Amino acid sequence: MKLDFDAIVIGAGIAGLYQLYKLREIGMKVRVFEEGKGVGGTWYWNRYPGARFDSESISYAYSFSKELLDEWDWSEHFASQPEILRYLQYVAKKFDLLKDIQFSSNVKSAEFNEKNRTWEITLSDGRRYRSRFLITGVGNISQPTMPTIHGMESFRGPSFHTARWPHNPIDFTGKKVAVIGTGASGVQVIQEICKNVEELTVFQRRPNWCTPLQNAKINHEEMEQIRSGYDEMFAFCDQSQSGFLHIRDPRGTFEVTEKERNEFWEHLYNLRGFSLTQGNFKDVFTNPKANKAISDFVAEKIRSRVNDPDVAEKLIPKDHGFGTRRVPLETNYFESYNLENVELVDIKENPIERITSKGILTKEREFSFDLIIYATGFDVIFGSFDRINIYGTGNLKLKDQWKKELSTFLGLQVNNFPNFFMIMGPHALLGNNPRSIEYNVEWITSLLQHMNENGLTIAEPDAESVASWHDYVMEKSQGILANQIDSWATGVNSNLQGRQKRIVAVFSGTQADYRGRCDEVALGGYKELNLS
Repeated sequence: MKLDFDAIVIGAGIAGLYQLYKLREIGMKVRVFEEGKGVGGTWYWNRYPGARFDSESISYAYSFSKELLDEWDWSEHFASQPEILRYLQYVAKKFDLLKDIQFSSNVKSAEFNEKNRTWEITLSDGRRYRSRFLITGVGNISQPTMPTIHGMESFRGPSFHTARWPHNPIDFTGKKVAVIGTGASGVQVIQEICKNVEELTVFQRRPNWCTPLQNAKINHEEMEQIRSGYDEMFAFCDQSQSGFLHIRDPRGTFEVTEKERNEFWEHLYNLRGFSLTQGNFKDVFTNPKANKAISDFVAEKIRSRVNDPDVAEKLIPKDHGFGTRRVPLETNYFESYNLENVELVDIKENPIERITSKGILTKEREFSFDLIIYATGFDVIFGSFDRINIYGTGNLKLKDQWKKELSTFLGLQVNNFPNFFMIMGPHALLGNNPRSIEYNVEWITSLLQHMNENGLTIAEPDAESVASWHDYVMEKSQGILANQIDSWATGVNSNLQGRQKRIVAVFSGTQADYRGRCDEVALGGYKELNLS
């Protein structure tokens, strides 16, 4: 059977662009299918005010091209969405990637043909394409979820999810605006639009721990200094816990005096980015007593920044400790609630009953709004895959296989799905994602090159290899406090039916743990895979 391409890649975000580049480098004919009208992935769709990196710009960028690193100047330590999108557009143009990307192409299904050893994808418009290999770069946080609130369709004004923000600018002047949700996207949009709206009402179900971003501009001299140290910086990221510019302190929380501990935390709190999470004592996320101590420290910071003590208490999480869910980074987020035009509604105390034509009806009162913003998160881990009907051998559906038990091989492959690869799939290492993306892409590319050089057309992990990796993931999850609370990292989403059971959905070990195991497979000649 004639193939249209050697490999099909789904998604033209950071992962898909780099995968295209690497596969073309080894002489493969590749086509990327992208639902959006341009490159960028997450950074194409998330255009809400305040959207920006929470990893340092310089560590989030691609590392594979010295020429690219020399050419691109970042304007901020944590770049905003428009700059990030310009960067990815620049990358696509520089490496002539656009000619192999098909935009406005929503992949509806993907089926593996056992007889021909090929994948056939079908777009929503009915077009079909065949390839030997299928690779997903769909992102873990790309499929938005809407809340299950009665009457959402009845609101007469504009309403949308943060991840599907209109491409045209929105004038908030004189507007009464509702934001539902206070996760990472909610935090960013709230702290930004509060400056311009007439009234902002925030509906909060569950507060999150947040720490200061400490963003700043990067001038020419600083950028040149950064550029001269790129090699050392990326090497540092490779040695860190999860690819960030921060290294965990080797001391235990209670190995120092209370005074030393508080001084250390104060220092970290005032540093940039994820310093307080990634640069903290080694046991703050494994020792409940240590976690309570850091939680108490951050709680006091919130109390000191919010004028109204009652509001402050509502903004302090009570159902999880600091860092056991991903910590949003903020700039004057807590101070937003000191403004006269901002109101916080705790929907546990005052639940939303329905959306009306005019606004939102709660148990206690009805609010009128000009605009409703849903910052209600994503169907993380599963959603990006579930929206595509992916069928492996024996017409087995990926969604059904994962319903029984979430399992992968290295977070890159799945048994019963030959020649199917996932960049940053379930049970892969998350963190500063581009660092892991580059590693995943290079691992996949090396395997495909090995197959090409040896005349092989099938690669599939056997059940034993999948079980071994699953056991390793479970082993590394032990003692991690984050795995003991409800979050997207444990597969829980209260907005989705059947997502209330806690599981281990991500790899909880270190970058060294993850890469070490992956490297073993490659250096050992991929004996854990059925190759033919």
